[in-house]
Amino acid sequence: MYFNPLGTIHGGWTSTLLDSALGCAVHTKMPVGRGYTTAELNVHMVHAITPKVERVRAIAEVLHCGRQLATAQAKLVGPDGTLYAHASCTCLVFEMK
Repeated sequence: MYFNPLGTIHGGWTSTLLDSALGCAVHTKMPVGRGYTTAELNVHMVHAITPKVERVRAIAEVLHCGRQLATAQAKLVGPDGTLYAHASCTCLVFEMK
């Protein structure tokens, strides 16, 4: 379903999962009335995710959350602890109307 022509999980799926985890981490730091959007996303895929990988887990943490910018990092790991990908992001923080 999410496979590329080589039979591994498409990098866009991996990037989307990591971007979502990063956004959720940043969201936990937002006070009422503040919003955010991803300005920069860097993804590094270090192992192919094949059909043999039953599940992966995304783990994210906020490194900095200021008035205008937030940064976070995340990793995608398998059940055995294998690192499949890692990412970082910069988010623009703004006042919601």
